[in-house]
Amino acid sequence: MTGGLDLVETPQVAPSPRSAKRRMMFITLAGILAVVGAVAGAYYFAMRPISLRIAVGPANSDDLKLVQALTQGFAQAHSQIRLRPLQTDGATASAKALADGNADLAIIRGDLDVPKNAQAVATLRKNVAVLWVPPPAKGKGKKAGPKITKIAQLAGRRVGVVGRTPANVNLLKVILQQYAVDPAKVEIVQFPAAEVADAIRNQKADAYLAAGPVNSKITADAIAASTRDGGAPTFLGIDSNEAIAQNHPVYEAAEIPAGAFGGSPDRPDDEVKTISFSHHIVARKTLSESTVAAFTRQLFAIRQALMNEFPLAAKIETPDTDKDAALPVHPGAAAFVDGEEKTFLDRYSDYIWWGLMALSAMGSAGAWFAGYLKKDERHNNSSLRERLLNMIAAARRSDSMEELDRMQAEADDILRDTLHCFEDGAIEEGALTAFNIALEQFHHAVADRKALLASIPQNLQRAGAQFRATGTL
Repeated sequence: MTGGLDLVETPQVAPSPRSAKRRMMFITLAGILAVVGAVAGAYYFAMRPISLRIAVGPANSDDLKLVQALTQGFAQAHSQIRLRPLQTDGATASAKALADGNADLAIIRGDLDVPKNAQAVATLRKNVAVLWVPPPAKGKGKKAGPKITKIAQLAGRRVGVVGRTPANVNLLKVILQQYAVDPAKVEIVQFPAAEVADAIRNQKADAYLAAGPVNSKITADAIAASTRDGGAPTFLGIDSNEAIAQNHPVYEAAEIPAGAFGGSPDRPDDEVKTISFSHHIVARKTLSESTVAAFTRQLFAIRQALMNEFPLAAKIETPDTDKDAALPVHPGAAAFVDGEEKTFLDRYSDYIWWGLMALSAMGSAGAWFAGYLKKDERHNNSSLRERLLNMIAAARRSDSMEELDRMQAEADDILRDTLHCFEDGAIEEGALTAFNIALEQFHHAVADRKALLASIPQNLQRAGAQFRATGTL
């Protein structure tokens, strides 16, 4: 067998690995999809509706009705923040629900113990303390006691407190102590709001205290019930309201305007000094700033729409953002009030920047990996080119048409693989030109050898092959 035949029978180089271009395309596509998915996920996470539990009570109270209206309003507007009311027995229970982590928001009284994890979001309303003395009943055959015109005269008297909450009793005690009246010397009786009118008509107390908004219907009805036989109630002014506010920061000095409770003549007929305290909407300190800012923005946006149905909504105010406020404001609410609420880009710019950096790193890694894959293809193509050059010499020595045909078929396979490498970017145009020159030389060698073999008689071809095989004639 000739040396050329040995070259022909050399095993062909294995086909090139999977196209680097395709692999790179798949890797790039996967990276892009991953980044797009991450961005879409971040946007959904940031913009998805967030449900907040808000503790409020008691049942049938104005606070609960207002929260229910807010819940419906947020849902109908498809707002980012949704509310889920958690009904409680009152402000104290609501505060406890927030402290225990069972609620995200709560409506509490500012003059009660505020949970340590609570921060102000909005002032729901301001409440004033109203102290009054009904006129004495006539024709009862009873001798009326000395007329009460000052708070200091309540010692030894019975004072009725409107409402069952202990907070109103504590409020009365604060007022009595400011006027050096020992609360132990005052008989304090609490009446549910529904029973106050009857208690007043039956003279079950000498004076009464109510706490609520200036336009509170409960307070107005109780004062109206105190007007009898042409006599008007006497309002007890809290002239030391500034001192109480100084000693107890949860209270503020306030005034009840003349005619606030209606009637003829006006009730009261002149301004009455008093103290006030607030009902707050508070949030857990750990609630995110963006969530609280979004809730605060929605709250004040929907307030106008609710005012016709719920006049109480008109009393909603922004919280006190001073650093020395009795109830610290939540950073999210402060950002809304101060106009410093962060946009989507403000909140997530760092994540976007790191995402772009990650995408750049992925691109660099993909380019390196693609180069690594092309390195294998370049090495494989270089081996095929060397094989083609060896086949040129073998073709010039071949004595068999069959050998030349087999080499021609192998050259076709090498050409196909080389073109694939060029398309994948594994080899440059210069390398392809060099390969084309070698391929042309191979075709010329095969054509010349076939022409030569065709002109030599068969017996001489066999003799020449035998000579080359044995080295003798």
